[in-house]
Amino acid sequence: MQLSIIVPVFNEKNTIEEVIKRVSSVAYEKEIIIVDDGSTDGTKTCLEEIKKRASQDGHGNLKIIFHEKNMGKGAAIRTGLKYATGDIIIIQDADLEYDPKDYPVLLEPILEDKADVVYGSRFLGGPHRVLYFWHYVGNKIITLLSNMFTDLNLTDMETGYKVFRRDAIKDIEIKSNRFGFEPEITAKVAKKGLRVYEVPISYYGRSYEDGKKITWKDGVKAVFTILKYNLFSK
Repeated sequence: MQLSIIVPVFNEKNTIEEVIKRVSSVAYEKEIIIVDDGSTDGTKTCLEEIKKRASQDGHGNLKIIFHEKNMGKGAAIRTGLKYATGDIIIIQDADLEYDPKDYPVLLEPILEDKADVVYGSRFLGGPHRVLYFWHYVGNKIITLLSNMFTDLNLTDMETGYKVFRRDAIKDIEIKSNRFGFEPEITAKVAKKGLRVYEVPISYYGRSYEDGKKITWKDGVKAVFTILKYNLFSK
């Protein structure tokens, strides 16, 4: 089965080459779809050079798409899904917080036909960097609220590692542009009655000094997104 690995990117010039290197090294048949979401820090120039080298070297499994302006993670994933041709789709952040070495654990429930969707949980016992207490509390509250409406018992709804059987989500329309992607896709997966698994993953969280982007404002928006897609929208 071929993997489509979608990598939404915004201002990650210091990590994007290493992410591509790590994803490329995993031993699966795959295509890597990089969506640069209007980066302004030099990431675009870096990706243009990588794209040029890939073309010269005949690496047809690397696709790089550029947004003219920043629209958000959800918009980048939506673009990536248009180009995805694989049987299984993995969302891979570009900031090195998530390690592609966890792919075998993430893929196992799908490959064994136990799951349609797999969430990689940062709170199920895998190694993780110790960081912000209030981020942890906020994540737990948002996950709890989401679970109350979806009737799922997830431990980490906001995880960046989500894996899907392509035929299970091909008809799901993603409308959220920013980090609202996470609660929206969770609500729609639950409504479709898809089989969802969680597995433990390692997590190398970043500080704001390292370039972390999500803030408390995104947490507030997540609450409204949960209500919107569980109560008022299909």
